[in-house]
Amino acid sequence: MLPPLYPPTGPSTGPQSRRVPPNKPAGMPLPAFQIRKPLARRANLWLTQAAFLLPLLLWCAISYLPFVWHPKVDILDPGSVDYFQKGMQVDRSEFREENAKQAAAGGHPATGTRANPVYLPAPHLVAKALFTAFRTPPLRDGEPWLHQSLGHSIRIIVLGFLLSALFGVPLGILCGTFALVSRLSEPFVDFIRYMPAPVFGALSVAILGIDDAPKVAIIFIGTFFQMVLVLANTTRSLPAALLEAAQTLGARRRQLLLNVVVPGVLPLLYRDMRILLGWAWTYLIVAELIGASSGISFFIYQQAKYRNYDNVYAAIIIIGLIGLGTDMALKGLGRLFFPWEKADT
Repeated sequence: MLPPLYPPTGPSTGPQSRRVPPNKPAGMPLPAFQIRKPLARRANLWLTQAAFLLPLLLWCAISYLPFVWHPKVDILDPGSVDYFQKGMQVDRSEFREENAKQAAAGGHPATGTRANPVYLPAPHLVAKALFTAFRTPPLRDGEPWLHQSLGHSIRIIVLGFLLSALFGVPLGILCGTFALVSRLSEPFVDFIRYMPAPVFGALSVAILGIDDAPKVAIIFIGTFFQMVLVLANTTRSLPAALLEAAQTLGARRRQLLLNVVVPGVLPLLYRDMRILLGWAWTYLIVAELIGASSGISFFIYQQAKYRNYDNVYAAIIIIGLIGLGTDMALKGLGRLFFPWEKADT
């Protein structure tokens, strides 16, 4: 008997009953999990917001839900415990032990509420500190305000990174273009880059003094040697076909460098510099503690010494906001400078 010309349209329980969308092969992953495929604009926006909301929700859960963590107890009434004081913070195990002793001795037990350690303030306290820290005067005369500390740190970052770029960008391009310059420079640069920048702190102070110069030097050392190698590898990524085509048209060495190599890799170099600027911020804390302590690092350590941890978190968040804002501004300028590149330039 011949099979029917058209397949049956009724329900079926066999393996062939699964319907596959006409434009989507079986087994294809969801659009969000396709390899190197861009997301839809709305999904991109929601995921960007979730990247910040999820850590914030976790922080809120740890701060406001006692059963999540809260390993400490804030003493409300010390009872008969001689060393307990109102407002004091003790471990929960210690609190239980002391109350057990008082119960056995017939004393009055202490009372308290579960709390997180003082070094983990709640989000609303940090949010409040983001505003009050700028209006609160320093505890000691002569100490800088928060906005003065931030301005000083930004000046250190800018000076150190500009000096690093002034020498590192040309050397990186030359190393990626000419084998002679590469062999003459990169082995030593590769050797130095494994040395932590802070180990040069004592030498920087001895040579440059205790003011801002050694701090700028640490930023320079921390970014220059990495910059040379990163930009050299990026320059080498230029397709050889572009150089061959220019040579076929009669371009000389200088023209190849200035009219082919540099324009060809400039968008990628710009992206690398955005990443390297973030590295400069990572050396800031160490740099500002060399010589005379100053800047936002000094503010953070002073506030930690006074146990004002809400101000500490506020200062750290401000650093992140400045860094993220700077990177977003540079990203926008990259789209303006290089409109032919992809949107993530």
